[in-house]
Amino acid sequence: MSKQLFVGLDIGASRTKVAVLDRVGALIGHAVRKSGVDFTATASACLDDSLAMAGATRADIVRAVSTGYGRANVSFVTEESRTEIGCLAKGGYHFFPEAISIIDIGGQDNKIVKLDSGGRRSSFKMNRKCAAGTGAFLEEMAGRLDLPLEQMNDLARQSGDMVKLGSYCTVFSATEVLESIRHGRKISDIVKGIFHSVVKRVLEMDSLTERVVMTGGVAANNPYIVEMAAEMIGRPVVTPEFPQLAGAIGAALYAMDGKG
Repeated sequence: MSKQLFVGLDIGASRTKVAVLDRVGALIGHAVRKSGVDFTATASACLDDSLAMAGATRADIVRAVSTGYGRANVSFVTEESRTEIGCLAKGGYHFFPEAISIIDIGGQDNKIVKLDSGGRRSSFKMNRKCAAGTGAFLEEMAGRLDLPLEQMNDLARQSGDMVKLGSYCTVFSATEVLESIRHGRKISDIVKGIFHSVVKRVLEMDSLTERVVMTGGVAANNPYIVEMAAEMIGRPVVTPEFPQLAGAIGAALYAMDGKG
């Protein structure tokens, strides 16, 4: 008997995410991979990984919806797509069904989406003009410091004297980082300064409502950034269980809505 699954595919410029929901909306399979240069192949591999986790096959898919930068590259499984903002809102409200501001820090862009108590979008802002404040910025800075990206979160936590970066430009920030190294500043203090600049850049995009949710790969892999954001705005910032999958889960929920 078919498992009756609903799939969301979020093909971002940096990472591809797939979420598989069962007929009651439970997440039973998921995968994340670097998008690379072949969005179709990466999405297909992520889909297969997710279905394997769910103990299912493509024949069990009732409906699939795609979103993200490469959403047109998954016609092998679905012809329907939704906007990133719409799917992010859908996924965020699914986990926090109240009036919320969603901060999404992705690989190539940042978004702030505000929802009312009924889940309707009241406003949104998106930054795609500069890499500063994104996952790409963190990857660039990790390279400058000759650090594995996954070590940055723990290093930032160890800081006792944060180095403040004055520039919002990735190129100029890299120069500041190199100057800090030359002057013997601790790597942990530099990394905390890099994290602080990411949060500051995002928070300056728009005002926030009382309840704040953070999603995206940066929040998933660097929970200290979530804590820093909470400290900077003076109130808690919450995340769903899988922050990086919010858009993919939102797409899957749209697939459920149209199941007929």
